[in-house]
Amino acid sequence: MTAPPVLDVPADAPPLGSRRARPLLLAAVAVCAACGLVYELVLLTLAVTLAGGGIAVTSLIVAGFVAALGVGALAAKPLLPHAAPAFVAIEIVLGVVGGLSATALYVAFSFHGTSSAVLVLATAVIGVLVGAEVPLLMTLLAGDGRSAGRLVADLNAADYAGALVGGLAWPFVLLPLVGQIRGSAVTGMVNLVAAAVVAAFVLRGQLRVRARAVATAALLVAATGLAVLLVQAQDIVETSRQRLYADPVVVDLTSAYQQIVVTERGDDVRLYLDGDLQFSSVDEHRYTEALVHPVLSRDPARVLVLGGGDGLAARELLRHPSVTEVVQVELDPAVLDLARTRLGELNDHALDDPRVRLVVDDGFRWLREAAPGTFDAVVVDLPDPDTPVLGRLYSTEFYGLVARALTPDGQLVVQSGSPYSTPQAYWRTVSTVASAGLGVTPYHVHVPSFGDWGFTLAAPGGPPGLTLSPRAPELRFLDEAGLAAAAVFPRDRPPLDLEPSTLDRPLIVDDTRAGYVR
Repeated sequence: MTAPPVLDVPADAPPLGSRRARPLLLAAVAVCAACGLVYELVLLTLAVTLAGGGIAVTSLIVAGFVAALGVGALAAKPLLPHAAPAFVAIEIVLGVVGGLSATALYVAFSFHGTSSAVLVLATAVIGVLVGAEVPLLMTLLAGDGRSAGRLVADLNAADYAGALVGGLAWPFVLLPLVGQIRGSAVTGMVNLVAAAVVAAFVLRGQLRVRARAVATAALLVAATGLAVLLVQAQDIVETSRQRLYADPVVVDLTSAYQQIVVTERGDDVRLYLDGDLQFSSVDEHRYTEALVHPVLSRDPARVLVLGGGDGLAARELLRHPSVTEVVQVELDPAVLDLARTRLGELNDHALDDPRVRLVVDDGFRWLREAAPGTFDAVVVDLPDPDTPVLGRLYSTEFYGLVARALTPDGQLVVQSGSPYSTPQAYWRTVSTVASAGLGVTPYHVHVPSFGDWGFTLAAPGGPPGLTLSPRAPELRFLDEAGLAAAAVFPRDRPPLDLEPSTLDRPLIVDDTRAGYVR
């Protein structure tokens, strides 16, 4: 049986097993566990918001973090004889590294276009530091006369309780109230406070005079650094963010679902969601007319819009004389608020029209409750499926729900990506729509801001004709000749017959994330 390590502490050090010291140390365990989980959630959040991280990236971060925990536990072995100063030192370093992690990732992405190296390094360092905590704590508490089983039970209970608090604090408190950079900095400050409390009230007798002096100085320096970060966070964000966009940023907000940015230079207003361009006011009429007016060829009365929170699709729908009602289903209320305010002139205040009914909900969930055969036309104007969450909305199951909502003579149109730049994703969308039992008519137009951009027109009774209604209003871009040409695909980008994307196998996500074909 291996003997416990001999602690290097002052000869007159009081025991840690007292009723006063033990609860404080276990409380510190809970706080440190909460901070550790928040740091991991910060990394996961930034992997999604900065790089559009999917299942593979998320799995690598989680697996890498868990592996680093094991490395940290092993690395703590030489520190066990000096458990008290080592624990305080690790908490100080963890507070600084964790508190700065979001800033480092954001700045790296803004200046270099990638943050993968920083993400991997931060995951490894934070995981190792968190992994070293438990062996040190067990060593500190091992001399209080309790059995190993009771000790492990107490530590695990405190650790899991803290993890629960951290897991709830990040999505419901820190992220929505202060954002990613300040959220991680606040967590770092909490980590430092925990280290200070432990050093001052629990381990004071276990630390030599020099160790207490070094710990105090390190805590003050670290706390000052994070305090400066909290004060300067907005300037850092604005400076870094502006490097991502060619034009001046006039709106920047983070909703519960995404980062929303609007830039403006002269007459060119651009909307970005999580860094992806949604439209440019200079040429959005090309995209919007091509998306909306072919699906109106049968003069529908009731139209459903899924996505399209900028209000541009609704604007074009309301121009058509047959349309009497538009139901707009959008997940993010912040986008709708922006559409009704800053973008109001661009969309002709369409979302304030009495013919428009706004529904704030997830499109998939809402369709499951929608009455069958309700709409004469459906416009699916959703972001590209570069995450599993969006991949749900490009699945056979989703389009099956859309088809159920159509009248027998209804039509559906889906924005489908670029058949030139991302042909796999485009033709996967076409195949997936067809797999829901719909006849499909693929077509594409040139939108300067996006390049060659494609759509899928579909109907229950077979492939619909690509035409305009005789009652269509005067359009700036689209006409019958242009539509005829839109149905022709060049020889270097021929149609592809691909397996559909489903909830079980979201192939469209990998297609989209694979990048552009040159």
